[in-house]
Amino acid sequence: MYALIDCTLHTGWEDLTDYALLIEGDRILDLIPTAKLSPDLPTISLNGYHAAPGFIDLQLNGCGGVMFNDSITAATLDTMHQTNLKSGTTSYLPTLITSPDADMLKAIQVVKDYRQHNPHTVLGLHLEGPYLNQKRKGIHNTAHIRPLDRAMLDQLVQAGQETIKMLTLAPEMVEPDDIRRLAAAGITVSAGHSDATYEQAIAGFNAGVSMATHLFNAMSPWLGRSPGMVGAVFERDEIYAGIIADGYHVHFNSIELARKIKRERLVLVTDATPPAGTEMQSFWIGGQEVFHHNGKCVSADGTLGGSALTLIEAVANCVQHLELPLSEALRMASSYPAKAIAVDDRLGYLAPGYLANLAVFNQTLQIVGAIDRGKWTGKDRE
Repeated sequence: MYALIDCTLHTGWEDLTDYALLIEGDRILDLIPTAKLSPDLPTISLNGYHAAPGFIDLQLNGCGGVMFNDSITAATLDTMHQTNLKSGTTSYLPTLITSPDADMLKAIQVVKDYRQHNPHTVLGLHLEGPYLNQKRKGIHNTAHIRPLDRAMLDQLVQAGQETIKMLTLAPEMVEPDDIRRLAAAGITVSAGHSDATYEQAIAGFNAGVSMATHLFNAMSPWLGRSPGMVGAVFERDEIYAGIIADGYHVHFNSIELARKIKRERLVLVTDATPPAGTEMQSFWIGGQEVFHHNGKCVSADGTLGGSALTLIEAVANCVQHLELPLSEALRMASSYPAKAIAVDDRLGYLAPGYLANLAVFNQTLQIVGAIDRGKWTGKDRE
């Protein structure tokens, strides 16, 4: 057991100073006034830094020079996790974009096996596709976009929420009864890469779609005479929405509007690719070469191919460009994603019994370290 002291604690509910966070093993034991600490208890001073619940990324294709689609292995998941820790992300959904059935089944098995020993690191698999609308495919490989067949649906349902945490599909391309089966299995069904009309989007929500993947991107827009997917997301209060706050995917004023409408249902995601956490200048995704320059990832024809964003950068962008309170921007990267996939009973907050996953950062919103399942990782704390 030890206590973190000399820091501002952002619990997800309130911001505390002159408090200590007690950690025992991989769990948070308590939060108490520093003055009440036993003098015999070991302490770690964070020297005035901030500590918040570890960030949770629901859409991570790759980082640290690796891409899950390219190497569907436990080693790739390890590399992604170690890279994540450097930017305060302690849990994530490895995201497999549109792929053949064989790759999807391999990813399901790899994630299932990995979670046997790392259930709080990889919270499950995010399958982004292949049941998408060709008109809104973005960088996804056209050759692999296809209808959902009965055999694969059975495999997905059998894997269930312990392995597949999220599945992105275009609701107008999938039968409502199939969406109901996926949702009944506990899988978070998210609408994305969709050209749905407003009516089709609402029908998808009624069937069990509970989230939208990278709001505004690769979906039918909100127009006066045709509200589309974006309008439907805004109309339904209960629908969560991920958003990429890098300034390239979505204008910051659009993010501000979305936040005013969606409030605690707006979730920061990175949609990151191999350059995140590296100096890589190009990589391949969806059968196309994508070039990375000044934080922007685009193919030769100008199509966005994921991002090089980290969640601490997304938080900083929300504070600096949207003038959000820091505590709210932090919730968008931790508490709200935890709620979106129903793991908020153990992640996303600093509270007794919760996992001891924390992001530690300085006054300029630079990560100085992380606590991963109770263990410090990162820079020295001087």
